[in-house]
Amino acid sequence: MEGVFRGSEALALGVITRHELRTGFRRLLPDVYAPKRAELTLRQRAQAAWLWSGREGVLSGLTASALLGAKWVDGDVAELNWPNHRAPSGVLTRNDTLLGDEIASVEGLPVTSVQRTAFDLARRDSVGVAVGRLDALARATHFKASEVLEVATRHPHVRGLRRVDRLLDLVDAGAESPKESWLRMVLVSEGYPRPTTQIPVPRPDGYRRYYLDMGWEHIMVAVEYDGEHHRKDDEAYRKDIIRMEHLARVGWIVVRVVKGQKRNQILPRVQGAVRSRGGFPDELLRPTR
Repeated sequence: MEGVFRGSEALALGVITRHELRTGFRRLLPDVYAPKRAELTLRQRAQAAWLWSGREGVLSGLTASALLGAKWVDGDVAELNWPNHRAPSGVLTRNDTLLGDEIASVEGLPVTSVQRTAFDLARRDSVGVAVGRLDALARATHFKASEVLEVATRHPHVRGLRRVDRLLDLVDAGAESPKESWLRMVLVSEGYPRPTTQIPVPRPDGYRRYYLDMGWEHIMVAVEYDGEHHRKDDEAYRKDIIRMEHLARVGWIVVRVVKGQKRNQILPRVQGAVRSRGGFPDELLRPTR
């Protein structure tokens, strides 16, 4: 037996004995097992939750988002739309109304559709967290806000409905990490005009391009989140030095943000860079908190 399976079904089919089940496999959820030493993928954890529901539940929320292709999703807990308020550890159940076209299939598993998944993500958690998760889903699926709002019209009484439109307006598929989403939201919440993401800048050879995380092209100020991965790779570090020298040479001011820096350590630097370029017209600076 490989992968995830229901113990009762394997025993009934005679493909495994009770002794083998007890000694060679580990119990993930009630009646759901996997090989003892197997490192489970997110899909297998999702499958385990679905099997636990008797194949009746629909994978939703963050789990659906991951199965639909979104990156940077923590897969320790599987979200399942199924009416059971006594879910075991590792499963989060919800009892939301799902319409027929709000359910899709990914590799044989039932999941909420892209549009329904985006609708659910927009309604839950803090604004910053929700936008980061929507960014990741948008990057993977390129969903249209209008289609998500169509889903919203079908569910007029659900919790979190009033903020869906506003959050969809903040989504940007150009974010390449949750930290980039967070950084963009820091700027927007401070009242800065929404920055453009993944700004292309021609390299010295004129053919290839560098891409800036986010910024304002007309004043040539960019803000980047530095994950410091290049510091662990000498070649990447050398390339980064050359990149930054070229960006400065062609007129870009780049404010670099590193892990651990907080708003009060970031915003004064951004403000200084923006002011050095003449700032923005007052009508563009409207706080969106």
